[in-house]
Amino acid sequence: MTVKKRISRRRLLGQAVGVALAGAALPACDNDKPAPATKTTKTTKKPSAEAVRRASEANEEVGVGIIGCGRRNGQLAIGKGGQGKRPDFARIVAVADLNMRRAKAWAKHFKAKEAYQDYRALLDRKDVDVVVYATPEHWHYLPCIHACQAGKDIYGEQPLSHTIREGRVMVEAVRKYNRVFQTGEQQRSHPKARKAVELIINGRIGKIQSVIGYNYPSSYECDFPPQPVPEYLDWDRWCGPNEVVPYHTDLYLSRIPYEPEPTFPVTPAEKLAIGPGWMSFRPYSGGELPNWGCHGLSMVHWALQMDNSGPVEIWVDPAEKLEPVVYSLPETRDRGDAACSRSIINYKYANGVVLTLSSNESRVGGGATFIGDKGRITIFRGGYECDPVGLDEEPLPADAIRVYESDDHMQNFYDCVRSRKDPIMNVESGHRVATLCHLGNIARRLGRPLKWDPEKEVFPGDDEANTYLDIPRRKGYELPDQV
Repeated sequence: MTVKKRISRRRLLGQAVGVALAGAALPACDNDKPAPATKTTKTTKKPSAEAVRRASEANEEVGVGIIGCGRRNGQLAIGKGGQGKRPDFARIVAVADLNMRRAKAWAKHFKAKEAYQDYRALLDRKDVDVVVYATPEHWHYLPCIHACQAGKDIYGEQPLSHTIREGRVMVEAVRKYNRVFQTGEQQRSHPKARKAVELIINGRIGKIQSVIGYNYPSSYECDFPPQPVPEYLDWDRWCGPNEVVPYHTDLYLSRIPYEPEPTFPVTPAEKLAIGPGWMSFRPYSGGELPNWGCHGLSMVHWALQMDNSGPVEIWVDPAEKLEPVVYSLPETRDRGDAACSRSIINYKYANGVVLTLSSNESRVGGGATFIGDKGRITIFRGGYECDPVGLDEEPLPADAIRVYESDDHMQNFYDCVRSRKDPIMNVESGHRVATLCHLGNIARRLGRPLKWDPEKEVFPGDDEANTYLDIPRRKGYELPDQV
């Protein structure tokens, strides 16, 4: 916290103690008569630690640094999309984006003190306590690690990582520096999702036999012709650890049509874009499998109680390698998504449960169908349904297993910034869900059955598969061996 905040806290505590002392010194009153001489003055009672804490927090501002001033962070900044609104005590004090035009527009709108093109300058600020980043997937790892080293708490958009090895190093950084980290998989903070998960865990559908998830597409390739790099954009750094390729609007934008919040209107080039955007292309993303799949598969791991583990086998049907799909000119996602979801991914857990990503029902993309020997529950975005109907009507018993309770994902994060407890979607949980997505992509690339050790996070005895645990990186963008 800043010096100004520390002074404010001391003054507030002094006022709280002063009020307590003044209250204790007042004589007992009865129609303005003096207290009987036999009564003694009570010993001054010191305010409780909890009262002091509440008084302190009431006047304490949290400085927020925004990294990535695009579509998703625009939603996070105003509480759109189900994750909850930033609390009043959390004030945006600085923003950073490789697109300096965006950064300046954000700084002006939110009355931030400074706009930066390099997020590392933002991390140097003493008035930044919390970082919220929503960057391209290949740009998640370094802001996370550097923010931990700078002593900042973090709300990081999903998927947690771009590779399995990245994710593990991010976990190590968060834990080493004792930071609070919330992964942006906000469906865990929905009361109906929580109820469905507790029904499943407490055996309302009996013993789980299988789980059916959505058939999320993997990523495909991009070879667009070059366009002039906008003068306000650092395209070299946008490419991050990957080889620098020619700039193109339909690669640079996340999704087409590009729909930022109304305060930050699109440019003519963005209005003319066709797509698909970087979220569909390697090596910037794993495709819809991690980008959308993280939400649904978060429900799977929650209900299967696998937040600290993962599957032991992965295979695809048909057992064949994913054929390359290349976009040489902008077009819609239809062709790439169809080709890159042809093979069905299967995961087997040590308890025998098999998760199959085979559903084409779009609402299942926000959850999954859990099949037990007494019924089934389908979780979807914002709700669930039971088969047979009414399976959820009888309340769970008093001794039922309960899961982490949060009804507001963003508020839960800021509550944990103050309490120093883990949020509902902590860094380890986020890593395990992202790993599930990465494993599916690897299985599709290799087209053969894989064994997985969820404790050591390797493919035992499979040198070829282990080369997919991470990616080659340009100089200056290396993944640190130690954080």
